[in-house]
Amino acid sequence: MKSNFILFFVFFFSLNIFSQSEFKIINDKRKVVIPFKSINNLIFIPVVVNNVPLTFLLDTGVQQTIIFSLAEGEDLKLLNVESIKLKGLGSKDAIDAYSSTKNKIQIKNFVDENHEIYIVLNQEFNFSSQVGIPVNGILGYDFFKDYRIEIDYNRKKVIVYSSQDKSILKKIKKLNPYDITIEMFKPYIYAEMKENNTSKSLKFLLDTGNSDALWLFENKHKDINLPSKTIDDFLGRGFSGDIFGKRGRVKSFTFGNHVFNEPIATYPDSTSVKSVNFVENRAGSIGGEILSRYNLIFDYPNNKLYASPNQKIDEDFHFNMSGIEVEHAGLEWVNETYESNGSGIKIFKEQDQKKNSLQIRFVLKPVFKISSIRKNSSADEAGAKKGDRIISVNGISTHNLTIEKINQLLKSEEGKFISMELERNGIPMKIKFQLKKII
Repeated sequence: MKSNFILFFVFFFSLNIFSQSEFKIINDKRKVVIPFKSINNLIFIPVVVNNVPLTFLLDTGVQQTIIFSLAEGEDLKLLNVESIKLKGLGSKDAIDAYSSTKNKIQIKNFVDENHEIYIVLNQEFNFSSQVGIPVNGILGYDFFKDYRIEIDYNRKKVIVYSSQDKSILKKIKKLNPYDITIEMFKPYIYAEMKENNTSKSLKFLLDTGNSDALWLFENKHKDINLPSKTIDDFLGRGFSGDIFGKRGRVKSFTFGNHVFNEPIATYPDSTSVKSVNFVENRAGSIGGEILSRYNLIFDYPNNKLYASPNQKIDEDFHFNMSGIEVEHAGLEWVNETYESNGSGIKIFKEQDQKKNSLQIRFVLKPVFKISSIRKNSSADEAGAKKGDRIISVNGISTHNLTIEKINQLLKSEEGKFISMELERNGIPMKIKFQLKKII
């Protein structure tokens, strides 16, 4: 996506132009219910910035509100802009960015009239292609800091409660509270983890912006050790570039009074975390693969978290056994055939010309490519390469799939065979491989 930002650099003789962001519930509402899309355990909510509708990742793991892309031809006006540097996970140094104040952010009846926003113009950071939908930015601490916020993963709703809403008091009375601390504008909790038959109580960031189960920093914390069996892997993309490291399984992890057996842990390498400012004693992060197994209530003002298990609580921790990472590589026009009847439209196979009664229409369909591939993985040994276009998976055209559905197939069950039709430099090819549990 092309970014179209109109940045107004306004200089004042007074340096006191910055004020603290503050969301408020308006129109005498006692609570605000915000629907969200859940993709790969991440939460995406509709946000209106300076009257422009956008989509943001809701992320407890960041302090600042960040915008990094807009749709083609769409303009966003931002005032009071200054150049800054941003650092985060990734192997590169800090990146160039801008800060802007006096912005209006509205999420239904939850509004901030004076919001500070950071603008990242480096398109390498745009992760829309990794989740398959347009994502314009990230919303963090300011959203959570003054209210009780419920994340209902079952109903895919975020609920903001005012202090006048009594229903939240009845709800939390039935739940066990867990102590959290807010440090450097982010929530932390102590949880028990067992490695090599040794249990330890360790400090973790509660990170809704991380899709994995656990991140552990073995080169930053003396009590974190690598499991006996790990694999080298591409872990994702951060502010400062690509993140690499290892994956393995810990013996058990206890969160919300529930013991998870053999969850998958991710261990970023030392280069990827060199620019991160760590709070004291932080051992890692608890991400969406665990958090999404609960309905959560974050209560920053009172330093509490409430967690109620949902129907996902006992699901196994699956792993992408193919070694393939998939990205959304744009859209293309495809002709489909259909026939009309009294009850509606019936869609047939693309380019199906067998019935004279069929009519043709052109529709936009997604294109997917392999963004990275793990060395010595099943797909690697079958001949797949980075940059290959994926035409079909197990006979299903990728025009009818999403990134999430493709990923579900690639981490479904050990021993399952996956057939893929690929295209490389315009030449079609077919591969077949078996999913193998290697950790």
